[in-house]
Parts: sequence; C-alpha cells; structure tokens
Amino acid sequence: MSFSSPSRRVPVSTHAPHVGLVILALAVGGFAIGTTEFASMSMLPLFAEGLGIDAPTAGHAISAYALGVVVGAPIITVLGARLPRRRLLLLLMAMFTVFNGLTGLSPSYHWMLLFRFLAGLPHGAYFGVGALVASSLVPADRRTRAVGQMFLGLTVATIAGVPLASWLGQAVGWRWSFALVALLGVATLSAVFAFAPDTPADENASPLRELGALKRPQVWITLGIGAIGFGGMFAVYTYLADILLRVTRMPLDSVPWVMGVFGVGMTLGNLVVPVFADRALMRTAGALLVWSMIVLALFPFTAGNVWSLGAMVFLIGIGGALGTVLQTRLMDVAGDAQALAAALNHSAFNTANALGPFLGGLAIAHGYGWTSPGWVGSGLALGGLLLWGVSVAMGRRVALVQAR
Repeated sequence: MSFSSPSRRVPVSTHAPHVGLVILALAVGGFAIGTTEFASMSMLPLFAEGLGIDAPTAGHAISAYALGVVVGAPIITVLGARLPRRRLLLLLMAMFTVFNGLTGLSPSYHWMLLFRFLAGLPHGAYFGVGALVASSLVPADRRTRAVGQMFLGLTVATIAGVPLASWLGQAVGWRWSFALVALLGVATLSAVFAFAPDTPADENASPLRELGALKRPQVWITLGIGAIGFGGMFAVYTYLADILLRVTRMPLDSVPWVMGVFGVGMTLGNLVVPVFADRALMRTAGALLVWSMIVLALFPFTAGNVWSLGAMVFLIGIGGALGTVLQTRLMDVAGDAQALAAALNHSAFNTANALGPFLGGLAIAHGYGWTSPGWVGSGLALGGLLLWGVSVAMGRRVALVQAR
C-alpha cells in the first residue's frame, strides 16, 4: 500500500527537451558538488599542513561547508520561489563556482572557513530544484529513477572526481583541487544553459507557499530519517582515511582508491535501488536502513584486511541510495511546497554529515578505537529505522481515516 500523494507536475516549455541531456547537465553539477564535498574529507591532512593547523582544526572546514548547506538550502529556495527553475539553477551554480574558486585562493584558515561556508550555501537548493526538474520530465512511475540518474553525478564523483582531486592535491597542492572544482562549475553552467528547459516560473509560487512544507509532520519525519539514519555512513566515511592508515596499515596513496570503491557502491545503489523504489518507495527506504544497520555493524570486523575492508566499504556505499529514495518521498509529502522540501533533504543529509562524524569522533576520543564509528553508524541507522516506522504508522492511520 502506498501512503504518499502524487507529486505535483510542472509544465515544461513549448519545445520538448531531450530528457537525457537535461539529466546529464544536472548530473555534471552533481559531479562538481560531490567532488568538492567528499574530496575535502580525504584531503584534511593536506589542509592542516598547508595552513599550519592541526587535523581537528582543519576538520572545521568540513563542518563549515555542511553548515552552509543546512542554512542555504531553505533560505535560497524560499527566496527563489518565484524564479524560473533554469535561471535559479544557473544562479546557484555561479555561486558554487565562485566560492570554490575563492577557497583555493584562501590566504588563511579563517578565510577558508568563510569561503567553505559560502560554497555550501547553493548545494541543497541546486539538488532540490534539479530533482524537481528531472522528475517533471518523466512519467510518475519513473520519478525516482530520474532523480537517481541526476544523483549519479554525485556518486560518480566519488569514483572519479574524488580520487582525481585527491591526487591533484597530493601532487601539486590542495589549492589546485578547488581550481578543478571551479572548472567543473563552469562546465555545469554551460550544460544547464544549453539543455535545461526554459520554463516560466510558477505563477502561484511564493515564499509563503514554500514555507507551508514546514507545517506537514511527514516532511519533518522524513527529514529526521535522513539526518539520523544517513549519519552512519558519514561516521565511517569521514574516518576512513585514518582507519586505512592506522588500522589497515595502508600507504597514503591508497586512500583515493578505497574512496573510489565506496563511490562504486553508491553508483550501483543509485542505478538499481530506484527501480524498486518506484514500485514500493517506503519499503525500499526501510530495507536500505536495515542494510546500513547490518553492514556498518560488521565494518569493525573487516578493517584489518584491505580486501575485506574494501568489500565492506562497497556495501556501505550501496546504502547511499537512501538519499535518492528520501528525495522522492519528500516531494510526495510536501504538497505544493515541493521545492523547499526537496532542498531540505540536503540540509538533513548535511546534518547527518555533521552528526555522524561528531559521534564517531567521540567514540574514538573515548578510547573505543578507530573502527568504533562503525558501531556508532549502525546505531544511527537503527534510529533512522525507528523514525521510518513512525512515518509508516502515521501514513496507515491517515489512510484508514480517509477510507471511512
């Protein structure tokens, strides 16, 4: 039984866009965003050395970007409610390009913190608006697959973009990694301008209508599932480089390749899982949370060997498809306020990006070992699963009331 309402469709422009090219253009932006977000985690030692600070202090640059996403997603989406979607996408990617370029020019640690925060502001709104554009171009029973294809840019970034940026940072300096991201931003601007449909703004759109999403309990519960349930993946991913160096005893140059294995898992997940989600959205979300709970609990037992660790990292990456599934769920439960709900999905996941590493770091600091974030992550996945159960129960109760 489905507990979601049909998503609101947006009229497209008079000329029919080539759906594949539109999604490709949006995915290029996802590739740029994924490269800067995930590569920054693998380059923390380089930030610390280059700016003359210790590793925990350098880690604040990750938190600054995540905070920018959390703050920027709702504010920009609400303020841009009346803008045509292509124009808003171009504005968002222009901001992303400029502030990533400035990050590479940062004269000090504090300037870097500021530019990382500003670079994070357009992240959530870009993915939220992009998901609405992608889903509006396909039949209703293919929405999750369209969103998943757009997110392939982000997941492929963990296979190709992150290793490339990490290699570039090690070879010629971390600043050049952000120059690479800025170039990817320019490529996205060109692709979105060329292929995204130039549809007029929704004449009924308004900041007040978008804020209406916040009145819906199912929106908040879905955001909670992402903020808590997805934190487990980030708890492990953030400390993966240190685990490889300290527990698995691998050399530094092996880190990008293991990160790439994680990306292969995420990519496969976003190719396969949406097929099931288009048939049974909430059941798929629940299955992914159970999957993450199990593989994260097993992770500490595999960290001593590079082959077993690599296999488990791949399986953890598959659980990353939860982001795509919850993106569609939010569009279902948000009514007319889909843009804000879709953007808030990325605020939720960057809350997870802060929560998971924070709790994982506490476990390490209290002497539970470098692999303890796996246990922390499994507990967070369980927390997300409990919220999923609340959401399903609420949906069933509403369906029973409506059936009477």
